[in-house]
Amino acid sequence: MPLIRVAACNLAQHSLAWEPNRDRILESIAIAKERQCAFRSGPELEISGYGLLDHFLEMDTYTHSMEMLHSILSNPATHGILLDIGLPVMHRGLRLNCRAITLDGRILLIRPKMHMAQEGNHRELRYFQPWNPHQVEQYRLPAMFHNLQGGETCPIGDSIISTKETMFGFETCEEMWTPIAPQTTKEADHPFSYSHFSLRKLDLRIGLITEATRKCGGIYMYSNQMGLDGDRLYYDGTAMIIVNGQIVAQGSQFSLNTIEVIDAVVDLDEVRAFRSNPARGLQSVKAHKYEIFHADYSLLGPETDLNFNVSPSSARPLVKHEDVEEIALAPACYMWSYLVHSKSAGFLIPLSGGLDSASTATLVFSMCRMVFKAIEAGHPETISHLNRIAGVYGPEGWKPKSPQDICHRILHTVYLGMASQSSVETRSRAERLAAAIGAYHTDMNIDDVFQAQKSIITQATGFEPRFRVHGGSNSENLLLQNIQARSRMVTSYSMAQLLPTVRKRSGGGSLLVLGSSNVDECLRGYYTKYDCSSADINPIGSISKTDLKRFLRYAQVEFSLPIIEEFLDATPTAELEPLTENYTQCDEADMGMTYAELSIFGKLRKENKLGPFGMFQRLVHEWKDLCTPRETAQKVKHFFHCYAINRHKMTTLTPALHMEDYSPDDNRFDLRPFLLPSFYESWSFKKIDEAVARMEAAVGQK
Repeated sequence: MPLIRVAACNLAQHSLAWEPNRDRILESIAIAKERQCAFRSGPELEISGYGLLDHFLEMDTYTHSMEMLHSILSNPATHGILLDIGLPVMHRGLRLNCRAITLDGRILLIRPKMHMAQEGNHRELRYFQPWNPHQVEQYRLPAMFHNLQGGETCPIGDSIISTKETMFGFETCEEMWTPIAPQTTKEADHPFSYSHFSLRKLDLRIGLITEATRKCGGIYMYSNQMGLDGDRLYYDGTAMIIVNGQIVAQGSQFSLNTIEVIDAVVDLDEVRAFRSNPARGLQSVKAHKYEIFHADYSLLGPETDLNFNVSPSSARPLVKHEDVEEIALAPACYMWSYLVHSKSAGFLIPLSGGLDSASTATLVFSMCRMVFKAIEAGHPETISHLNRIAGVYGPEGWKPKSPQDICHRILHTVYLGMASQSSVETRSRAERLAAAIGAYHTDMNIDDVFQAQKSIITQATGFEPRFRVHGGSNSENLLLQNIQARSRMVTSYSMAQLLPTVRKRSGGGSLLVLGSSNVDECLRGYYTKYDCSSADINPIGSISKTDLKRFLRYAQVEFSLPIIEEFLDATPTAELEPLTENYTQCDEADMGMTYAELSIFGKLRKENKLGPFGMFQRLVHEWKDLCTPRETAQKVKHFFHCYAINRHKMTTLTPALHMEDYSPDDNRFDLRPFLLPSFYESWSFKKIDEAVARMEAAVGQK
C-alpha cells in the first residue's frame, strides 16, 4: 500500500502584487512541508496573478515573474518537496501561460497551457499563445538560474514527470473544460485554475473534475485563486483532491483567509487497481506516447504501509452552499478584499428605503458578520486589517463585540430626500434598517441643490420646467427627475470624502461609494446616467431583482433583521416625481414590464443568444397560456427598444461584481455596440409583425 500525502491550495493572489504573492506561495509551501506532503500544487498564474489583462503584454511581467520564481527556488525552505508553480513565461517571443515543476531548486519542466479560455470574461488569446500537444523543446533560462539549475536550459512543453512511484500530468483551467480534455490520456493529473465565481456554477465545475477520474481513475488535485484579483471577478477557491471520482479533501468556497492548504493521503495501488480494467488498457496502449522526464525523487514519506497510524483519506460529501447563501457570501468576500486592497476608510451607501439599496446594505452587514467570525477565531490578518480601517476611530486596542460594532465604523448610509417626492415610509425604513445593522446614518434633504440647478436652467432659458403631475411634458418631467438623481450622486461623493473627518477618524481618509443598480435595471436602462448608479463598485449589479428578493428573505431570518419584511412588501419606486393623492411613481409601471419578465428577457438574450425574432419565437410558445401572440410581440419589442436606446448607459456604468451569466456588463463580458439603430424600424421587428399576422389569421380561420 504505497501511501503518499499531497497538497492543493487556495491563495488570495492579486494582480502585480509581486512580493505579497511570492510570500503567500512560500507560506503555502511551508504548510505543505510541515504536514509532510510530498507534492504541492498552486493556482494558475499564482506568481503574477491572473487578472493582469493588458499588463500581460508588458515585458516587465515576464521579467518579474522569473525573478519571483528564482526567489522561491533559491530559498532552501522550498527544497525537499515536489512543487508546481504557475507563472507567465516568454519563450522564443511567445507569451505562454505556464506551470513550473520544480524540485530542490531545479526546474524539471515548464508546462505551457494548450487550450485558452475565450468565452465570457476571458480573452486569453489576446495575451497568450496556445502550446501544441506533445511538443517539447528546451527553454533557455535567465542567467540567475544557471547555478541553481546546474545548466542553462530546462525542458518546456507537453510532457509528463515521472517519480520513483508514479507519473504526473498537468492541465490548466480551460483544458479541464474542453470536450477532449488532456487527462483522458494520462495516468495522473493536477489541474490548476483561476476559476471565477458565478451563481450556481460550482456543480458544473465539480462535475467536470469528478467525472474525469470517475471514468479514467487517478488522483486529481485542483487548486484555485481565492478572492478579488483586481477586477470585477471573485474567485471562489474550493481547492479539492479527488481520487477515482471521490472527493477526499475540499477547501472553503467563501473565506477571508488569504492562504488555505488542503492535503490528503492517497493510495497509489487503489488508483492502479481502478485503472487496470481491460477496456482502458486497450485504449492506453494505442494512445500517443508522451516524452517522460524522470525525477530522482520518492513520494513515499512516513506514510508507508508500515505506519499503521496513517491510512488513506476517506471519501467525503461535497460541501456547497445554496444560491441565496452564495449571494450573501460572494459579494461580502469581494467587498472586504476590495476595501483592504484599496486602503479606504469604509463604505457609503445612498440608502433610499427601497429594496436595492437595502440589499447592498445587507450585503455589507453580511461582510461584517464574516469579519466578526474571523476575529473571534483569532485570524491575525483580518484583525490587522480591521484595526487599520475601523480601529482608528477610538483608543488603541478596540475590539468589536458584534457585527454591528464593525458595521458602525465601516458602513455609512445617507438618505437623500426631497420634501415633496420622498415619503415618510421610505425615510423611516432607511433609518430603521441602518439602526438594525449598526450603520452610521445621516438623514438629509437635497431640495436646495435641486432648486439651485433648476433656477440656473430657468434663468438661462427663460423657461421653467414642470413635473408631469403639474402639467409638464415628458421632457420636462425627465429633466427634473434627472436633476435630483444626479444631485444625489454628487452629494454622495461629497459625504464620502468628508464623513471620516467629521467622525474624527485618525488620518481622515475617504469612503468607497457603493452602487445599487440590479442587473435587470442595467439591462433595461432604467436608471439615470451619472446618478447613484455611478459609484466605485456595485455589489448587486449582476444580480436579478428576483434573486435579491430571495436573498433578503434569507437574510431576514439568518441575520435576524425583521425590518426587511417591510422592504419586501413595498412597491418599488424611484421617488423622483412629486407624490399626490392620485399618483405614486412605480418602477414596473415606468418600465412597462415586470422584473420577472426582465429576468426572462435577460437570460434569453445572453445565455440563449436570442435576438428579437428568436426571442419572440421562443416566448410565443412558452407564454401561450399567459399572452396572445400580439401581446408577446409587444413585450419583446418594447424590451429591445428600451435596451437599444439605453445601451449607451452601460459604457459608463459602475464596475459590478460578476454574479450572473446574463450580465450586460459592457467591460468585456457582454460586448455590443452602444449606438444601435431603431429596432422599431428593423427587419427583425418586421419579421415579428409578419409572424403575429400569420398566427392571428390562422386563429381566425379556425
